[in-house]
Amino acid sequence: MTALFHDFTAWLARPQMLRPSGLRAPGAGLALLRMLGLHLTVLLLVLLPLLGMWQKAMGLPSPEAFDTVSKAMLVPFVVLLAPVAEELAFRGWLTGRVRAVWLVGCGVVAAGFLAMVNFHVYEVPASFGVLGMGLVAPAGWWWLRGRGVVPGFARAFPVLVWLSIAIFALSHLSNYPRFSVALLPMVLPQFWAGLTLSYTRMRIGIIGAMLVHAAANGISIGLVLLSG
Repeated sequence: MTALFHDFTAWLARPQMLRPSGLRAPGAGLALLRMLGLHLTVLLLVLLPLLGMWQKAMGLPSPEAFDTVSKAMLVPFVVLLAPVAEELAFRGWLTGRVRAVWLVGCGVVAAGFLAMVNFHVYEVPASFGVLGMGLVAPAGWWWLRGRGVVPGFARAFPVLVWLSIAIFALSHLSNYPRFSVALLPMVLPQFWAGLTLSYTRMRIGIIGAMLVHAAANGISIGLVLLSG
């Protein structure tokens, strides 16, 4: 555990591209369990208690992201859908492969079109744009198979990984009904998750990051449901 923690902190100090070992590598399963343990220890024993006091002291609202999700769908959404979608969007492309970066770019464009539809800005063209990206994205992914890493990606990697962590955390501000500067500390759990999951993704692989993400979400939502 000590060796893993030192490797984790050294990687955070100087983020660099790694060749993921994969789940079948010796010790990969134990490393996943240790990363999950580290993630949950800091989350449950440090961050959540402190943020609970901050929320109460500042009179901040509770997140409302799951208020529209039925209880029957809550666990599948939090434990399955969210970890897979978020890992692909925020960390799936960290290997720098051309087609992975292509898919992320297509996702950003599609999200822009969806925002236009949501805010009723050129809704019809934007709707066709979403449909078009749904066709262009997989076609480009197939055409770009076998391509290597995007030129210059390794040099830009430290900035890109920290940017992905920051955006991942800040995106969770949308869980709250209104924004205020006082809410920024409330996404520290997601910032911490971004740190642990980015390292797991680069050290073991995207499936490993999904597994840690899903397990952490499952344990957290389980504790919430048990406590009422």
